[in-house]
Amino acid sequence: MTLPNIHAQLIELRAVFAILLLAGLLVGCGESKLEDYVERPVSDLYNEAQSSLEEKDFAAAAKKFDEVERQHPYSKWATRAQIMAAFAHYMNNAYDEAIVALDRFLQLHPSHKDAAYATYLKALSYYEQISDVARDQKMTALATDSLKEVTSRFAASRYARDAQIKLDLTVDHLAGKQMEIGRYYLRQGHYLAAINRFKRVIEEYQTTTHVAEALHRMVEAYLALGIVDEAKRTAAVLGHNFPGNEWYIDSFEMVENKKFRRPDEEEDSWYNFWGDDKDDPRVIPHNEKADPPWWEVW
Repeated sequence: MTLPNIHAQLIELRAVFAILLLAGLLVGCGESKLEDYVERPVSDLYNEAQSSLEEKDFAAAAKKFDEVERQHPYSKWATRAQIMAAFAHYMNNAYDEAIVALDRFLQLHPSHKDAAYATYLKALSYYEQISDVARDQKMTALATDSLKEVTSRFAASRYARDAQIKLDLTVDHLAGKQMEIGRYYLRQGHYLAAINRFKRVIEEYQTTTHVAEALHRMVEAYLALGIVDEAKRTAAVLGHNFPGNEWYIDSFEMVENKKFRRPDEEEDSWYNFWGDDKDDPRVIPHNEKADPPWWEVW
């Protein structure tokens, strides 16, 4: 046998060996998958998932609830398992996974009796990610939209009242972000930009706690620009709507260029306590985690 023929046979043997090795791996993988997948009664799967949830092993509970739907997709337990998997993700602080699962549940079952709960839980998944006003407020906006859906679509549900309370807080938080930006522009001497931010607070967030300060900051900006008449008009609006308010007293002193407080009153005033350059330190308070769906509490 010539050397070229021997070389060719070696190449063929290597190719055959590679094919056999690949086939063996595929068979092994197939056997492994078959071994992993064992179809079990839906009640056993669901009860195991519920036990993991009660033991606060939320990651395992989510996987087991998913397994209920995977093995028994057309059973009534599959629908329950979908929302319970989302609840387990939520309890595990895996908010992105919870939101994905809840969106899927609502798309598949828009008229389900627990659609209100699913929408509320989705809103909480956004709400609990809200940070202080110094950071990006994307989550606040998403939470606001979801909470509004609860209060509008499910106004008669038992989740609507808590959703409204949280909605008021998120709106106040969004206003606080506008105030923070406005204060920054004011400190930098960008007075027109600051005025636009404060006007937005007054026009879009009229029911929040920031309106009085927004009016006062506009008085500051107008005076800085030398527009005294507009500053006086804004101070008058502030006094009419918030008589006796600390911000009105500050504005009145600025417009009249006089001091009306005693020195001891100035030291104790809320305005002077926080100071001109302090950002609003408030952060939306979070309540305890939401309860599971009522039908899951045996």
